[in-house]
Amino acid sequence: MIQGFKAFLLRGNVLDLAVAFVIGVAFTAVVTAIVKGIITPLIAAIFGDPDLTKVMTFQINGADFSIGLVLDALINFILVAAAVYFVIVLPVQKIQERRKRGEEPVEEAPAEDVALLREIRDLLSTQNRQS
Repeated sequence: MIQGFKAFLLRGNVLDLAVAFVIGVAFTAVVTAIVKGIITPLIAAIFGDPDLTKVMTFQINGADFSIGLVLDALINFILVAAAVYFVIVLPVQKIQERRKRGEEPVEEAPAEDVALLREIRDLLSTQNRQS
């Protein structure tokens, strides 16, 4: 049972998922810094409040609604997705395309001695048929 679990953990998909998770967390930190350092001040300049979650809030029968909270999550998602796409996905796709082009079998010309031996073989085969 432990061997099966170890094989599962060491499969490529699990390792890829772990790496993707770690990179995603790192990108989230970068995007959060961009949001707090650049976007939040812009929002404060536009709406007069630096906390987007407090923008466009209202109450109905004691229930609190926050359109700003949804907008905040949406902005974070779009920025993280854009960062992952442009920094990870796009370069990996380009690398894979280059590898595919490079992996196609290239037929090389045979060496001179191999070509000469093939020619001799073909001549001997022709002579044996004629005899």
